[in-house]
Amino acid sequence: MSHLQDSPDRYGLVSKALHWGMALLFAAQFLSAGLRWALPRDHPVRDFFWSYHVDLGLTLFLLVMIRGLWGLINLRRRPTHSGLIGRAAVAGHLMVYALMVIVPLVRIIAAAGSKRGLDYLGIPIFAGRDVEVKWLTSFSEWHGEMGWILGLLILGHIAMAVGWHHLIKRDGTLTRMTR
Repeated sequence: MSHLQDSPDRYGLVSKALHWGMALLFAAQFLSAGLRWALPRDHPVRDFFWSYHVDLGLTLFLLVMIRGLWGLINLRRRPTHSGLIGRAAVAGHLMVYALMVIVPLVRIIAAAGSKRGLDYLGIPIFAGRDVEVKWLTSFSEWHGEMGWILGLLILGHIAMAVGWHHLIKRDGTLTRMTR
């Protein structure tokens, strides 16, 4: 079981599977949002990719909860971050995790007050309302903007892992998440 859990010199199989699996799903999620923004209405490619945005977002939300719980369970065993860059890395990770929770949560709250409601993989979560609850639906105004901020933080995460740790410092940080 030790290869499943994290250790001070590497991340375990569960952490790596969650990290890289979610990375692929986030790439698909940002692709769907980007195409919705870039392509005209009623474009078949835009419609196809946008059709899975809600289900994928809710799946990611559930995976973030699992990943957060797994990270807390392994907190004392995980590789550490030291120095100023280490503290910045911890702050960056906290911001990424916070937005990975907040971005879908504001949309879920908005759906609870909307006329459309919310389904997950065809299963009703919230039925649509006859009358929209404005204070609940107002939360959706922040969903897209915070999502793009999350995307920028993820790009920063990638840049630090590849640029700083792998190419400049060559300290094995990226290797701990890949081997």
